[in-house]
Amino acid sequence: MKKLYIQTYGCQMNQYDSERIAQVMGRVNYTLTDEPAAADLILLNTCSVRDKAEHKVYSALGSWREIKAQKSTVIIGVGGCVAQQEGDKLLKRVPYLDLVFGTHNINKLPEMVEQVQAAHARPVETAFYRDPSYMEDPDGRTNVQGVKAFVTIMQGCNKVCSFCIVPHVRGREVSRPSEKILGEIESLARQGVKEIMLLGQNVNSYGKTSTGEIGFSELLACVDAIEGLSRIRFTTSHPQDLSPELIEAYATLAKLCEHLHLPVQSGSDSVLLRMRRGYTRREYLDRIDGLRQRCSEVALSTDIIVGFPGETDGDFERTLELLGELEYDEIYSFMYSPRTHTVSAKLYNDDIPEDVKKDRLKRVQTFQQGISLKKNKQKIGRIEEVLVDGHSKLKNGQVMGRTRTNRIVNLRGSETLLGQLVQARITGATVTSLIGEVGILETGSEIQPQGEMA
Repeated sequence: MKKLYIQTYGCQMNQYDSERIAQVMGRVNYTLTDEPAAADLILLNTCSVRDKAEHKVYSALGSWREIKAQKSTVIIGVGGCVAQQEGDKLLKRVPYLDLVFGTHNINKLPEMVEQVQAAHARPVETAFYRDPSYMEDPDGRTNVQGVKAFVTIMQGCNKVCSFCIVPHVRGREVSRPSEKILGEIESLARQGVKEIMLLGQNVNSYGKTSTGEIGFSELLACVDAIEGLSRIRFTTSHPQDLSPELIEAYATLAKLCEHLHLPVQSGSDSVLLRMRRGYTRREYLDRIDGLRQRCSEVALSTDIIVGFPGETDGDFERTLELLGELEYDEIYSFMYSPRTHTVSAKLYNDDIPEDVKKDRLKRVQTFQQGISLKKNKQKIGRIEEVLVDGHSKLKNGQVMGRTRTNRIVNLRGSETLLGQLVQARITGATVTSLIGEVGILETGSEIQPQGEMA
């Protein structure tokens, strides 16, 4: 067996794609290794959404130069969003790079590796496809690890927000056939998977470009009916597509977790207009109000961009006001940086000074930390269902999992809890996580409590 090393940057979609890469190359006798120096094939799965992520690509490639010098037969490739964006420019910039494959071309990897080995070629594949079959694996998911799994339901985005590079690197929206998605999830459930994360650049527009296909809320209902599955999550959503039907799904589907990531980006209407987001502050607030009326326990997270071109002090204050009004459980916040090929990079000067961007980012994060800590402390004393799926970063013999509302909970307990749904009493809280004590397994059998259950 030959050895394959994969390094992954970016979102959950990239993580899922790396799993597909491992499976595709496994069919031609490659097995994963954690050591790039031991690999016969080194692949970098890249992200270009943030400026720093792109810089990391060239840093990683530079660190593998010595491996190539010492072992000339090793093949080095770059895939993902930077590969899609740069194409053969990567080969020109990195002379020891062997192949480049875009976001729609994972299935061509074995053929590309063969071209490098047999003909000393340096192949580049960055075509987009409208037929969703490029997202399918003929053998299905054969390498399932743990009780949680990602499942891609669509790729691409038709929204074309002015700051976003996704349509340029993932293409226009393409939805997988629902029968393929449901078949994959049924197979995963039979293999012991309890939680599914449905993935797409804009999942709640699923099916809109496919004649005769069901919509996203209908797909969720079908997934909810799959036997053996306990939890459903999805990401990412666009506020325009938070439909009444999707809101109703939160009230009626037992397995759909009470969490929604709904990027708002800014609290200012003038900034939202320049961002081409397609909604106003009021429209966003009305959708959240409708959701909370039907599902009062729903936890919310969002994305915030500070320092977008033309953002005034008043615009920024409107964003802080929005955070205070909605009280998100969690936010992901970034300083604006112009991305190649995007509308904002072409139309607007990056006119907010770097020190102003940094100050605004710090203020946003500090403000949100206070909200997150307050909301987490409100959980103390409550009993929460937790799916235990890993070892705690705090160590000290702890394991960790997530509540249905996506809060991390660190628990004292042994590895026997891994993969289990447990009832846990929350005993402490920080800005980013909860601390709990285990009481009861999902089967109803008792575990020796680490404290008195409420």
